[in-house]
Amino acid sequence: MLSKLPINLESLIRQRQVEGERIEYKAGWNPDPILRTLCAFANDFENLGGGYVVIGQDCDANGNPLFPPLGVAQDQLDRIQQELLGYCQLIQPPYFPSLSIEVYENRHLLVLWAAGGLHRPYKVPRSVIAKVKEFRYYIRRYSSTVEARGEDERELIGLTASVPFDDRVSQNASVTDLSLGLMADFLSEVGSELASEVPALSVEALGRQLHVVAGPAEAPLPQNVGLLFFNENPQRFFPVTQIDVLWFPEGAGGDRFEEKEFRGPLGHITRDAISYILRNYVKETVIKHPDRPEAERFWNFPKAAIEEAVVNAVYHRSYEIREPVEVRISREDLVVLSFPGADRSIKLVDLQAGKAISRRYRNRRIGEFLKELGLTEGRSTGLSKIFRAMKANGSPLPEIDTDDDRSYFLLRLPVHPKDLPLVADAPSETSGKTSGKTSGKILQYMQENSYVTISELSSALGITERSVERNIHKLQREGMIRRVGPARGGHWEVT
Repeated sequence: MLSKLPINLESLIRQRQVEGERIEYKAGWNPDPILRTLCAFANDFENLGGGYVVIGQDCDANGNPLFPPLGVAQDQLDRIQQELLGYCQLIQPPYFPSLSIEVYENRHLLVLWAAGGLHRPYKVPRSVIAKVKEFRYYIRRYSSTVEARGEDERELIGLTASVPFDDRVSQNASVTDLSLGLMADFLSEVGSELASEVPALSVEALGRQLHVVAGPAEAPLPQNVGLLFFNENPQRFFPVTQIDVLWFPEGAGGDRFEEKEFRGPLGHITRDAISYILRNYVKETVIKHPDRPEAERFWNFPKAAIEEAVVNAVYHRSYEIREPVEVRISREDLVVLSFPGADRSIKLVDLQAGKAISRRYRNRRIGEFLKELGLTEGRSTGLSKIFRAMKANGSPLPEIDTDDDRSYFLLRLPVHPKDLPLVADAPSETSGKTSGKTSGKILQYMQENSYVTISELSSALGITERSVERNIHKLQREGMIRRVGPARGGHWEVT
């Protein structure tokens, strides 16, 4: 059970990388509430990735840690470990968290890392020290451990053997497919003390400490999340694990585009794709006004919105579906497309308002690693952060689209209105009727052939491709048409 934490202790205690509802502070060793909380983290009812119990760390009435910590007396450490081992054997099915003895501000802390279990549901006696054991299921409700009753208990039991794909073991790979170097780089980046012990550890031993290796000692297997983050070529095991960035100089429906593919470990390609987009397609505009000293500054697309949109797609896509995360960029918008869409329990109106809160996450471990790398914050904050970033930049609000089956998730970031391209053949004040007729004809062509291209519309209407783009952009703003599906093979839908 004794191991080193895979993340930085101070960042954990101060809730910088792990949200408070996944951390339970205990001033001292109290077996009953601690075992109930371990059971709740193992059940991982909302697929958040389990949690941590910090023994020796007091907190205030709001659950915020108090400093300096109380600590655990050094002469009690061995006794607590032995008692914990015995009590954990009462959890059904058997479940044992990882235990780390840490020193913080000259005080000893016992940190229990309880990852989401592979054999849920778990139950534990209401009181492990009582002579008569009454077994109960426990789950986390925000920052509290509660007994699962009624509908919650039925739902938890329904999760039997329902382990998220990223937390399952891979039968088609071996532990040697994990890279010791990539794991060491990760530990160094997140500031884990475990990084100093890497030279003395085998791939299997380090993988078990990171919870990316499971199974008995005689037949260890890597978990999918380990192969996604710590293998140089995850596509060997999960085809089309990549991010495609496409630039459309003629607009989303144009024939010409430039494409760059990002393949490799998930953390690497997420950062590389974001850096590439920011470097090549994001720019700041400064407008000076003669009537005031302050210059007006804005970005065509705010950086924070792009970063969150790409990370959310990587976090929430399915790695069982052979479709890449696709980022389509034109002069009018930046669109991020991933498969499948959000859970059906989330209403589309809430998604479109940026207020959606998910009950359960598709990739609990991927989210955990992304948070430790500082690529995302906490649960259900992505969309709201994107909306805030667009508003602060003076940009139109994001647009979100999916279908009734939630087979895809499309997030569109419109360009800042003052950064829209100037069109040489823009209509004059007297050409409104002509523009209206042109839009009507475009709608008609799209109804007849939803795969019609800008080049084909230009030839059919006898106008420039830029004029077609301008009319299409106007129709999109008015909600009369939308682009559906991937850039290659996508089509127009007249609403």
